[in-house]
Amino acid sequence: METAYIETPLGIASISGDEDGITSVSVTKESSEKPSTKIPVILQDGALQLQEYFQGNRTDFDLKLNPAGTDFQKKVWDELLNIPFGKTTTYLDMAKRLGDPKCIRAAASANGKNPLWIIVPCHRVIGSDGSLTGYAGGLWRKKWLLDHENPVKQQSLF
Repeated sequence: METAYIETPLGIASISGDEDGITSVSVTKESSEKPSTKIPVILQDGALQLQEYFQGNRTDFDLKLNPAGTDFQKKVWDELLNIPFGKTTTYLDMAKRLGDPKCIRAAASANGKNPLWIIVPCHRVIGSDGSLTGYAGGLWRKKWLLDHENPVKQQSLF
């Protein structure tokens, strides 16, 4: 298993994986972590695609993924991949697409355990009332990501 650290506008991101694919991407909580000076070959494409995303030059990812999770969690994460760039869905709508509106809490829990920050876009799931509910990286990061992906950019009047 290889790990690299890259600088993003939201903090230092950790990316881990091996020849079977990327297993995790997360924003680090440790302020002492520094960006890697050398990215392992197995992670270079993932690091490059994340940088392109933050530069506004990438709207989807083309990477081999290998997250660890239960079958249900993987089903939820696969469903998250169907949410288009610049769009959002609700936890209830996601549960309905999974085939059971009653699984909303389980789906929300699996969403919160997503190990592939940004690549599997859990930040695109919002509350039924449009509120930014729950985000492991902090609601301010969720807001930043949704604003970053919004095709209509707010212009300054001054």
